[in-house]
Amino acid sequence: MHILKRPEAEVEALAQAIIDAKKQMGLCTVCFNLSADPICEICRHPQRDNKIICVVEDSRDLIALEKTREYKGKYHVLGGVISPMDGIGPEQLNIQPLVRRVSQQKPEEVILAISPSIEGETTTLYVGQLLKPFTKVTRIAFGLPVGGDLEYADEVTLARALEGRRELDYF
Repeated sequence: MHILKRPEAEVEALAQAIIDAKKQMGLCTVCFNLSADPICEICRHPQRDNKIICVVEDSRDLIALEKTREYKGKYHVLGGVISPMDGIGPEQLNIQPLVRRVSQQKPEEVILAISPSIEGETTTLYVGQLLKPFTKVTRIAFGLPVGGDLEYADEVTLARALEGRRELDYF
């Protein structure tokens, strides 16, 4: 509604700015993150840890992880998940470039940070099997959100919370 109330010149300027942004954006040639440059800022950053690669489904997941300010390694964006029902197989994703990257760079660890849907699980298992010969492959833990109640959690979430448990180190 706000846009409808604005002068036509402002709306046209906004539309042109969106078109220009779309034309300037592309994918990083290393990690496939959205970038206005051939190599994204994260891949170029000299302080990022080259020994760890975090694999995510899309750039939104990368942004979410960056907001935590906890992860200091590099990324690889798959561009989706394997979904036969939607006609998306491994060849439609950035999986082979990941395998080449890992086999050449030999990172110490690859973290699979892919959503725990059926498609995400399939993708995690597939990618994990491909990368296992080259490096240590881990996955992020899944569990209960802060403030969540056990009684409302589904069985898979509870099972993952138990699997991802870790020892308390402050007692």
